[in-house]
Amino acid sequence: MTTATDRRTQGRADRRRHDREILALAVPAFGALVAEPLFLMADSAIVGHLGTAQLAGLGVASAALTTATGVFVFLAYATTAAVARRIGAGDRRAAIQQGMDGIWLALILSVAVVALTLALAPQAAAALGASPTAAPYAVTYLRISALGVPAMLMVLAATGVLRGLQDTRTPLLVAIGGFGANLLLNVGLVYGAGLGVAGSAWGTVLAQNGMAAVYLLVVVRGARREGAGLRPDAAGIRACARTGGPLVVRTISLRASLLVATAVAANLGDAEVAAHQITMTVWSFVAFALDATAIAGQAIIGRFLGAGDAPGARAATRRMVQWGIGSGVLFGLLMVAARPLYVPLFSSDPQVRHQLAAVLLLAALTQPVGGLVFVLDGVLMGAGDGGYLAWAMLATFAVFTPAALAAVALGGGLVGLWWAMNLFMLVRAAFLGHRARTGRWLVTGAVRA
Repeated sequence: MTTATDRRTQGRADRRRHDREILALAVPAFGALVAEPLFLMADSAIVGHLGTAQLAGLGVASAALTTATGVFVFLAYATTAAVARRIGAGDRRAAIQQGMDGIWLALILSVAVVALTLALAPQAAAALGASPTAAPYAVTYLRISALGVPAMLMVLAATGVLRGLQDTRTPLLVAIGGFGANLLLNVGLVYGAGLGVAGSAWGTVLAQNGMAAVYLLVVVRGARREGAGLRPDAAGIRACARTGGPLVVRTISLRASLLVATAVAANLGDAEVAAHQITMTVWSFVAFALDATAIAGQAIIGRFLGAGDAPGARAATRRMVQWGIGSGVLFGLLMVAARPLYVPLFSSDPQVRHQLAAVLLLAALTQPVGGLVFVLDGVLMGAGDGGYLAWAMLATFAVFTPAALAAVALGGGLVGLWWAMNLFMLVRAAFLGHRARTGRWLVTGAVRA
């Protein structure tokens, strides 16, 4: 007979087991995830001292570029979930084969993205409200950065393979090397070679291609070791595309919301969009940090469900939610306390700093909610629940867009825009929390039916 004491003891043991597994995946994932915003933070800090127009141009270009490539983040997320399910079911060879199909899909998609970015860079800058002084810098950065798109998409897919294999350490090592190379190249090309904004773009492109080469080497070696094929498989590539379809809708809706925010800020003036760019850079850095637990969730939940263990998936989710909220509280406090340290790195313009004083506080306020949102987002991705995620993000976009426009129209300025950003996170939390409670995402098996 099991006593209450036995149940408490077992509960503590289960929590410790989940904690060890979450930490083993999340801590390396944290380092790898923050590399992306660190790339942007380094670019912003280096370009910011060239002038406000240059920084505003970088802000507009970054929003357009991250949208163009971020639409395909399913290459990482869907691949992680699919590979993890195969691992849970005990079929490592099929897991790696599915990952290779994702990498081939990344290469195919990158061709179209490069062509469109090169052709439509001026129109993208204009659509995002770049001023006449900022637009030339935005177009320059966009067109050069387009050459790094194939590497960026391959990195997404290869990262998904390794995460699904429960390996977040290799992406960490690659990210550290990539960030170091990016920083050195940017400083050398922007200031040493005198290339300005163009030098920042070239430095990032070179660093991204180096990262992609390392990832390919690791994945190809693993495929050969397991006997998985390296050639493109049309059926497998189509299956990856179908799986990622709902996540594309979810990501487009998310990116559209962020683009609306950038466009609204750009129409307020160069100082406002520069301050918005800095705030978004810090916000994105914290978001990627909080997303580390979500990455662990994708891998863990996919593996549990692949092994047919729905109760284990639910228990792991509860523990990850606790981790996410706690981390959000911590990072929110750090955002506020560290302002004197990081604000001077980005801009010396008094107008920009004045705008930052209030909006950084608002960005920090919603971080505990962000911790909850990112964890549940990762859990549902790990479960392959892309259809619900797509619907929820479309509904969130429909709420956020009029709220952002109204906040500014009523005289709220950049502060009003960031109140709307906080509403954006609260609506996401409501949708994801509801889905997690229903349990409809707990579908088991090596392949989600």
